[in-house]
Amino acid sequence: MTPAQTMSDQSAFSPGLANVPAAESSVCYLDGSIGKLQYRGYPIEVLSEKSSFEEVAFLLLFGHLPKRAELETFDRELRRARTIKFRIIDMLKLLPESGHPMDALSAAVAAMGMFYPGDHVHDPKFRRECAVRLVANLPTVVAAWERIRNGDDPIRARPDLGHAANFLYMLSGEEPEPLVARTMDVAMILHAEHQMNASTFSARVTGSALADPYAVVSAAVGTLSGPLHGGANEEVLKMLRTIPDNKASTIRAWAEDRLARKEKISGFGHREYKVKDPRATILQKLSQRVFEKYGNTPIYDIATELERQMAELVGSKGIYPNVDFYSGILYEKMGIATDLFTPIFAIARVSGWLAHLLEQLQNNRIFRPSQVWTGQADREFVALDRR
Repeated sequence: MTPAQTMSDQSAFSPGLANVPAAESSVCYLDGSIGKLQYRGYPIEVLSEKSSFEEVAFLLLFGHLPKRAELETFDRELRRARTIKFRIIDMLKLLPESGHPMDALSAAVAAMGMFYPGDHVHDPKFRRECAVRLVANLPTVVAAWERIRNGDDPIRARPDLGHAANFLYMLSGEEPEPLVARTMDVAMILHAEHQMNASTFSARVTGSALADPYAVVSAAVGTLSGPLHGGANEEVLKMLRTIPDNKASTIRAWAEDRLARKEKISGFGHREYKVKDPRATILQKLSQRVFEKYGNTPIYDIATELERQMAELVGSKGIYPNVDFYSGILYEKMGIATDLFTPIFAIARVSGWLAHLLEQLQNNRIFRPSQVWTGQADREFVALDRR
């Protein structure tokens, strides 16, 4: 049999595993053709309106909405687990201030596994402790790094504040106003899970090798740090700043020029959605409340006008705003540094990553995909002096 005859069927090859099922899952349901996104069967619109991040994290991790006593217990566990080891803080102090926060986060999470060894495969109690610690600790690490790189001491967590409010407090030292805290809470809910994206797949692959939860999350953070996955909301802000003013004619001409040159317009379009991303719709409503209370900014006015122009130009092609279009604008209004946008994504998505890890462990089989061979075979070795 020739090498060509032993090759995998070329027609089965799908670059990037596009549309190739990699797992069976009950964590997240997504139908991009109609803009449906559900966590464990609950619509994202309902969860963002009626729930909290803590409740959604419980739902993702354990598969059901918690009863009051269950939520209170989980919330207490999260609040108690917010403190990180002082040696992790010492390690962060040794990192270069110019380094990206995602790299600091990945390093810190990987190091945590050395402090908390155990058998996450066979010990359900240890598994839960790992999940709680990671959900609780990621905001602490991100906030600590932001303080340290600016020459300030980290701020201790406040056990009287909720998850989102406490994160904002640890960043600035000021308790956020209720609208700001709720805005961050909803933003975290919207970013908590999104099916088999690159970082989630990375988490499941790492988890399938039975690596500990800290290595799993560190691998997922590393994947998220890539510009093709996380960081799109940073690009939206950079892009919007290239538009001279918020006049409809200016923005129309700018958009038409970009489209004519086939250049990407950041924050528009999504690989999964053929209609407007439901998360973008929710964030847009949040943005309206925030900007109505605290005042519009030029960049917000430009963004809203750009959405109107893009709807006319490419809406018929299924190109609409995605979750990244408004999230960065919101975070900037809240005084958050641009390079913290992707770490905030990770703070939210860790609950989804862990939900997929727990699901992977239920009926685990290590990932070992095949390939399509494109090289030569059975080549003759040529001696060094004859090459």
